[in-house]
Amino acid sequence: MTDDKDVLRDVWFGRIPTCFTLYQDEITEREAEPYYLLLPRISYLTLVTDKVKKHFQKVMRQEEVSEIWFEYEGTPLKWHYPIGLLFDLHASNTALPWSITVHFKNFPEKDLLHCHSKDVIEAHFMACIKEADALKHKSQVINEMQKKDHKQLWMGLQNDKFEQFWAINRKLMEYPPEDSGFRYIPFRIYQATTERPFIQKLFRPVASGGQLHTLGDLIKDVCPSAISPEDGEQKTQVMIHGIEPMLETPIQWLSEHMSYPDNFLHISIIPRPTD
Repeated sequence: MTDDKDVLRDVWFGRIPTCFTLYQDEITEREAEPYYLLLPRISYLTLVTDKVKKHFQKVMRQEEVSEIWFEYEGTPLKWHYPIGLLFDLHASNTALPWSITVHFKNFPEKDLLHCHSKDVIEAHFMACIKEADALKHKSQVINEMQKKDHKQLWMGLQNDKFEQFWAINRKLMEYPPEDSGFRYIPFRIYQATTERPFIQKLFRPVASGGQLHTLGDLIKDVCPSAISPEDGEQKTQVMIHGIEPMLETPIQWLSEHMSYPDNFLHISIIPRPTD
């Protein structure tokens, strides 16, 4: 891979200032103060909220505590989506800190998966990495790794250790010198204005004529209405990690440098602010 290490570092250390407040109908022994945290964009809510849980459990009656879950402005937040994706999709044009509401009751079974332990997050994370490598290298790279390498990827993410994670992950970002990129780009496109979870399909980084496909080519192929509005006015933003990459950016470069740790490019298409 072309080694733009500063980009990898900037992506890894992206943070979102967040204010957690307890839902007003939760029964508490005394008033619950808000809790502030810098959330890592690349991680998962249920992986980094132990302190939040402890903070609010201190003021609650134990019999009132069941599974913790989070919502933003009425929308339950899916823990199996990376934090940065959740913010881009639901809150990117709002003022900081991001205001998240904490619940301990009435778990929204229809909207969220249960997450009873970090083992559940690890299993989800590793399943994504394996799916991504099936697309990129027919699973050859991940299958040649030892179990301890898989564990190192997970521990690197869990403990926020950039070098530990990338020592292994760089192997997943390589491809044979005779190729111009991966077999297919692992990506998921999310639209803020639809109920559909995400769009995913096979997309090669290089066109049949040899030219590199760009982010614009991908969006045109998968979600054309996002960048070619009928009246010529651009009404949406294409966001990855909180920024709007140029549509001319090669999709291979984006896959190598702006994928989340699960090796997928998570792309949000959101309404452009009108003010």
